[in-house]
Amino acid sequence: MNDSIVIIPTYNEIENIESIVRAVLSQHKSFHLLIIDDNSPDHTAKKVIALQEEFPDRLFLEQRTKKSGLGTAYVHGFKWALAREYQFIFEMDADFSHNPNDLEKLYDACHFGGADLAIGSRYVKGVNVVNWPLSRVLMSYFASVYVKFITGMKIHDATAGFVCYKREVLEKINLNKIKFVGYAFQIEMKYRTYCAKFQITEVPIIFTDRTKGVSKMSNAIIKEAILGVISLRLRKLVNSL
Repeated sequence: MNDSIVIIPTYNEIENIESIVRAVLSQHKSFHLLIIDDNSPDHTAKKVIALQEEFPDRLFLEQRTKKSGLGTAYVHGFKWALAREYQFIFEMDADFSHNPNDLEKLYDACHFGGADLAIGSRYVKGVNVVNWPLSRVLMSYFASVYVKFITGMKIHDATAGFVCYKREVLEKINLNKIKFVGYAFQIEMKYRTYCAKFQITEVPIIFTDRTKGVSKMSNAIIKEAILGVISLRLRKLVNSL
């Protein structure tokens, strides 16, 4: 049984999917890969099904009937992984903004370094972002400063979506209580991990903006993140997190 599963949610990632699958599954360490596809109109799932013939025991696909948000896709994937005894469970984007070569760094931080949650961090050593406009960099950076101020977490990149969880973390967190579906989901998961007193480590990475496909960022996602942080803190204060 492989001990590690990488979860990648997809919606209209036909331009990236084959390349990212091959990149993840060609790493020196053997990873399994679970794609959660939200009924992509561009037939991303069909390409995954075709690739499963080449990687029958390492590539898995869960197809959902509609686009339901990043957070619900990851929760679906977490539950799938926990039912199959994986010990290290990864989140990763399909668009190569997260370098598959960094997967082993996150794994090592958890397996050998004592971390319960390892975060692929853009900001733990300066600002390591490539191809983003300055406005996007500033928004992302100061979002993490804002999260740190409100929650008290000593995390430089609270909105990071490239992470590795030890199994015990996801078993401890009540996944049915996760509230947020956009990028606020990433903050909520880190905050729940922090409140449960697990060890969190940031591993420096270089984040490169996608060159193919379309970003899923929207004003609604930004609003959810801003208000969601305050909501998380208030619920923690009244013991209803």
